[in-house]
Amino acid sequence: MENDIIEVVDNAMESVVSINSTLMARNYYEPVKGSGTGFIIDRSHIVTNNHVVENSEEVEIILNSGEKLNGIVTGTDPQTDIAVIEVNRNDLRPLKLGDSEDIKVGQIAIAIGNSLGLPGGNTVSMGVISAKNRPMPWANFVLEGLLQTDAAVNPGNSGGPLMNLKNEVIGMNTAIIPFAQGIGFSIPVNTIKNVTDEIINSGYVKRKYLGITGVDLENYSNSKKHGVLIVDMDRSGPAYESGLKPDDIIISINDNKIETMRDLINNLSRVEDSAELIILRNGVKYKSSIKFKTPKIIKID
Repeated sequence: MENDIIEVVDNAMESVVSINSTLMARNYYEPVKGSGTGFIIDRSHIVTNNHVVENSEEVEIILNSGEKLNGIVTGTDPQTDIAVIEVNRNDLRPLKLGDSEDIKVGQIAIAIGNSLGLPGGNTVSMGVISAKNRPMPWANFVLEGLLQTDAAVNPGNSGGPLMNLKNEVIGMNTAIIPFAQGIGFSIPVNTIKNVTDEIINSGYVKRKYLGITGVDLENYSNSKKHGVLIVDMDRSGPAYESGLKPDDIIISINDNKIETMRDLINNLSRVEDSAELIILRNGVKYKSSIKFKTPKIIKID
């Protein structure tokens, strides 16, 4: 096993990069610098966490060789905390991406990343897949189905790969719980593949647009009922056109129970061009058929 681990690390190191980002703090007109990790997914693109490069005006990529490259953020998806960076090269060496469906709880997992921004190269840690399909309700982004691992993940590791013993990426390390003991989380590789493909091809991730502003009912009233309370609407949006109104409570999409805005967003990412919503209006249940719209964002050179 020791030889297998060494082989994985040796194979991956060339394709794991450090990322330095610079954000101009508008209040004080001073640059705020951050750091993280990324890994190469094709000959000119690197994937990392959105929170590593969010709102950055400059992105510097440092290859394992020490070479520094200027990076351009091709696109980001805050809802899954994924970003794609493009560099002016076409000879980078990508990592092999695995399949989330093949991941088993208990299998060996190797995390590689720029932990704490320490000089001297990336840090390697090893553990197992502790659990699958974890939610992260405390995060600023909406993401379910995370991999949980006990491989050490520290600040700076964000955006780095989680590898298996087959030299495959199985996840992207994305967060830790500061008060926890040995718990880290990774975005599953299939999510990474789907999101990066859309960003590279379209510049953004296509999601269905409902056209409402909603809040979790349980946080808005003393009622024990659950659902999403509509507080405002886009009058040109599909929800308004289908007959929904402010103060309606969405409780179901295509027979999937909706209790929170997180549930609503997650289900919207899985529906096709139309869906059936169940709402509560003045305590009475109604069904509404909705035809969704895709936001009109066009990638230009």
